[in-house]
Amino acid sequence: LEALDDAAVIDDIVLKSDSHAVKPLFFPGGDIGKLAVAGTVNDIAVMGAEPLALSCGFVIEEGLLVDDFERILKSMGETCKEAGIYIITGDTKVVEKGELGGCVINTSGIGKRNEALEKNIEEVKKHRPFKARWLLDSNLREGDKIIVSGTLGDHGLAILSSREGYSFGSQITSDITPLNKLVTCLLWEVGGIVAMKDPTRGGLSNTLNEWSEKSKVGILVHEGEIPIREDVRAACEMLGIDPLEVGNEGKVV
Repeated sequence: LEALDDAAVIDDIVLKSDSHAVKPLFFPGGDIGKLAVAGTVNDIAVMGAEPLALSCGFVIEEGLLVDDFERILKSMGETCKEAGIYIITGDTKVVEKGELGGCVINTSGIGKRNEALEKNIEEVKKHRPFKARWLLDSNLREGDKIIVSGTLGDHGLAILSSREGYSFGSQITSDITPLNKLVTCLLWEVGGIVAMKDPTRGGLSNTLNEWSEKSKVGILVHEGEIPIREDVRAACEMLGIDPLEVGNEGKVV
């Protein structure tokens, strides 16, 4: 348990449980349903595992519109289809009005070790000794390079602008997407990857701090090379927020 990675490993199985509460339930580029599925899939994928199936538990506030609930379910189904997985079991509870702000979703997921991870590890071993069997926060060593898959801060700013009614002169949309197919492609075709993380809560800063602390290495950051959309950067400056501390839901580091 003390590893505190994105998911837990037992034998060759990866297990993840994730609870999602977001306000508003619907925002530019996504909703709580899409967030719940993609978030759990991604936490399994960045360990180097192949996500297999999800469970889903709904806690719904009395008064949630049936149309909104069905919209969330449809979004979850579409995201599962995109990721190539299924929700196979679940539960629903209703609580009194005023308790939740709409609904809370818990998604748990299970994944397994696959050939893509094995091939990637063999590639790592060509360059340095490597005993780990998974992509862990503690795997970094001096000389490793850090790659970001795309622009940072999009999701957090989309939530904030939607919740507070801010307009930044352009539509900032969430980047929520399941990353498992991208991760599999990277493991198969690129290889040499020792650690992966989707920089969600706390953004890139939190990811790098966790890696540094758990791997016991210092990390040199060239901030000018980190991709951030100009409208996101401007919005963060206006609000006094560091874009490197803003959560993402569709990027991998």
